[in-house]
Amino acid sequence: MTLAARPATPDDAERIAQIYNEGIEDRLGTFETRLRTPDDVRKWFDGAHPIVVVEDERQTIVAFASTSDYRTRECYAGIAEFSVYVARVGRGRGAGTVAMRALIRAAAPAGIWKLVSRIFIENTASRRLMASMGFREVGIYEKHARLDGQWRDVVIVERLIPENVK
Repeated sequence: MTLAARPATPDDAERIAQIYNEGIEDRLGTFETRLRTPDDVRKWFDGAHPIVVVEDERQTIVAFASTSDYRTRECYAGIAEFSVYVARVGRGRGAGTVAMRALIRAAAPAGIWKLVSRIFIENTASRRLMASMGFREVGIYEKHARLDGQWRDVVIVERLIPENVK
């Protein structure tokens, strides 16, 4: 599979929502349970937070990575929370790696100095991907939230963007 990343646009919202909804249904990557609509995803495009998509050789979007506010306080303006999701049909083929490389590249010109996220403890594929991208695991939130009535633990990951921490 030939993969290429590009900046996402609001026109990609339908496919991004489909991929995100697969992640919600799979119960492996998010505490969210409400499926998202393309209109929900269009609200992510605020002009400040990079979003990238990965396309295969047919120009079908098979993955995306996005950033959002970490906290509302001004002192945290350069920290972004991130997510990466790969469509079921594209998993295990490097789409997550391509998405994360593109997101990290997009973070520097956006003024982001740190990317952070939380990953379910048992999501070994995501944890391996983040380690390969230079993220470090900085701790565990025990019983962070409930998903389908069960407490779930998450690993906190972070990566500095060297260009912005000089």
